[in-house]
Amino acid sequence: MLPLRSLLHALAIERAAGDLDIPITEVCYDSRQALPGALFVALRGSYTDGHRYLEDARRRGAVAALVEEWSNALDDYPAAVQVVDTRAALARVAAAFFQNPSNDLGVIGVTGTDGKSTTTFLIDALLRAAGYHTGLVGTVAVRVGDRVVEHDTRQTTPESLDLQRLLANMRREGVQWAVLEATSHGLAMHRLDCCAFDLAVVTNITHEHLDFHGTIEAYRRAKARLLEFVAQRDDLRPYPRGVVLNAGDEGARSIAAYAGSAPVIWFGVDATEAEITARNIHPHNAGTDFELVTPTGSALVRLKLLGRFNVENALAAAAAGYLLGLTAEQIAGGLESLDHVPGRLRRIDAGQPFTVIVDYAHTPEALQRVLELVRELVPGRLITVFGSAGERDRAKRPLQGAIAARLADFSVFTSEDPRFEDPERIIDEIAEGARGAGAIEGRDFLCIEDRSQAIREALRRATPGDAVLLLGKGHERCIIYGSERRPWDESAEALSALAELGYRNEGE
Repeated sequence: MLPLRSLLHALAIERAAGDLDIPITEVCYDSRQALPGALFVALRGSYTDGHRYLEDARRRGAVAALVEEWSNALDDYPAAVQVVDTRAALARVAAAFFQNPSNDLGVIGVTGTDGKSTTTFLIDALLRAAGYHTGLVGTVAVRVGDRVVEHDTRQTTPESLDLQRLLANMRREGVQWAVLEATSHGLAMHRLDCCAFDLAVVTNITHEHLDFHGTIEAYRRAKARLLEFVAQRDDLRPYPRGVVLNAGDEGARSIAAYAGSAPVIWFGVDATEAEITARNIHPHNAGTDFELVTPTGSALVRLKLLGRFNVENALAAAAAGYLLGLTAEQIAGGLESLDHVPGRLRRIDAGQPFTVIVDYAHTPEALQRVLELVRELVPGRLITVFGSAGERDRAKRPLQGAIAARLADFSVFTSEDPRFEDPERIIDEIAEGARGAGAIEGRDFLCIEDRSQAIREALRRATPGDAVLLLGKGHERCIIYGSERRPWDESAEALSALAELGYRNEGE
């Protein structure tokens, strides 16, 4: 319990009324979670506006409100405060309410268009292997110490209030290092403000989320916020500081200057200027072997993850380990300790004579990487099933279709998360890209909106030696139509479809 005034000290207040010393027992931005003594923060979102729920929050016991717009709904509040941006204010209020938990943790942020989740898991694995007690927040899972909670909020970076609560839980559990996925949305929408970042890791910055950011320059600028957090870090923190960048990626190189005086470590497979690199890469069906090269030594890594792009993710994690003072041998052992990442290149094996893989790839670059990888591993045809998210970057849809036309033998374009868009229109925009690349509907691809039926059609067409790639959903547990979240499990759906074809030896 803290007086409201103590939560407001860092805010630029436009207007205030009532008792600013009123005790606050909880902070919330969802009126349904308001309890007696709560401060309700009204956030404006994509589909609704928290200001509409001020009366509901008050009925449930909220005693104070933080708003952008003054209204009669505040008359019944014992205290009310107006600021320009409640989302930015929430980050400061949340950090104050939980007593700045990141001050007592080492914090690593991982951003990038592709590879964030895998790199986050790899960093967490090598830290745990080195004996650190860690926490993790990302797309696939949240870990507080040894307690793992899988989730499907579709919000990789939680709202600042939820993130600060998680960091406070980590502090209570004795966590030494927290590894956080930092999305461009999270960075732009202040969810990561007031987190004391020590290391920033950038996997790559390519084509994604232009629906939100508008331009690639704005997208890169949002990513650069993470580097600025490290550059502006308090020098008295007892943790190493640095920035890890992909030397082979133009987007990552373009934001290097935002690291300021923080040390920058470059990684890359082919980049001659990279300090962390890989030699003698040997891919095989069980993973990828390579020699890890660092400024202080080298070591053989038997990575259990497939693909050259996962070697790059491993190098990004290795660079973070290097900044933390780990030896090449320690880093190699940590990288090898990770068996898999949920929803990433997951093989579905029910005894069928062809390969079935579930993967989260949902950007043009990720789609191309997965197709190129699997092409090297299977002798037969590549059959893909994928869609593109509604109310997200429309420009990528024809790019996805063109890549499928060029690299797959047959594709089924289907729904991913249409939200409030017409799913048939989304699919047709993908198909237009395929047609533009020379593909012919019926011969090279089909459009089937129902994802369950799309999967069944793809599996029905598979013959011995082929590979069927189910892409875009990965670990997710629902498909979003409008505001409805329809339960979904891609791996379970694949097993069910295989069972209908007579393959029932479930396992992986």
